[in-house]
Amino acid sequence: MTRLAKGAMMYPPEIRSDMIRYPSQDGTQINAYFSRPAAAGRYPGVVVIMEAFGLIEHIKDIAQRFANQGYLAIAPDMYTREGSPDPTVMDQVLKTMFSVPDTQAVADLEGAITYLKSQSDSNGKVGAIGFCSGGRYTLILGCKSKNLDAAVDSAGGFIIHEQHTPQRPVSPIDMVPTLSCPLLALFGEEDPNPSPAHAARLQEELDKHGKIYEFRMYRNAGHAFFADYRPSYRAAAAQDMWHRVLVFYEQYLTA
Repeated sequence: MTRLAKGAMMYPPEIRSDMIRYPSQDGTQINAYFSRPAAAGRYPGVVVIMEAFGLIEHIKDIAQRFANQGYLAIAPDMYTREGSPDPTVMDQVLKTMFSVPDTQAVADLEGAITYLKSQSDSNGKVGAIGFCSGGRYTLILGCKSKNLDAAVDSAGGFIIHEQHTPQRPVSPIDMVPTLSCPLLALFGEEDPNPSPAHAARLQEELDKHGKIYEFRMYRNAGHAFFADYRPSYRAAAAQDMWHRVLVFYEQYLTA
């Protein structure tokens, strides 16, 4: 909350934002940032899935943006068990990211969906949006969950594995046959991961299996083009993406 000068008039905040804990499917209490409209109402929910760097201020800001648009927005700390890496040390970031089993991630995100739908001001519908590694999780969640109503994958990498591991035993692209909700997929032509070729493979699989989806490949944009705190940010692509996300969610989460 913004601190006002002494004697200034205090207006009710339009949103409320706090760190909370919610139960994963295995009972582990997951740390999360929760932002929601302050006014009474019935609101759709959004699970905001972080990048590899962790639950940083940028991800919290995105949750706030959704709350300002009338959503219950929860951003889970996907590293609650492992501990957050130093976001400035890429070796730490990658080591932590690759140590999280996909099954654990899905269980934690399912817990977030359940938490949102349990809120008294929920309208009963929840979407997910993820960025970079979080985009990968969004695609997996859409394929594994029966409780998700819409998914947005922003530049989700590693959708085709060159090497399978115990933590990542199946490539997300091989999960597409079980995708059970509409998908909005947003990529940049200059992104090496996922490359345009991998993004095209995803689109082919979506078509092959008759999935409901929207697909956008941005010119003059690469990985993390939505991250306005990084040099990779591209304003035109990011603004168009935000508009598309809100229209997509309005169609599938508020109808």
